[in-house]
Amino acid sequence: MATVFIPPQMRDLTGGCSQVEVEAGSFRKVVQQLDEAFPGLGVRIVDGDRLVSGLAVSVDGVVSSFGLLTKVGAESEVHIVAAIGGGV
Repeated sequence: MATVFIPPQMRDLTGGCSQVEVEAGSFRKVVQQLDEAFPGLGVRIVDGDRLVSGLAVSVDGVVSSFGLLTKVGAESEVHIVAAIGGGV
């Protein structure tokens, strides 16, 4: 099972859990499982068919540009992170 690391600002919905084990496949499937286990968590991650503005997903240390279509392996580590943008 993949390990999902829950960001601190979302832990109020997980009862304080900082990581959760879920079935692998795609990040969309991960979000569905998180929302089933912790109602309301999905809307903090997904807006329609895309990630909420300001969020990114990292799987096995690689920030993905595929959003919900990001592949998640059976032993993957998944991090929901604040997207970094800007520059000079």
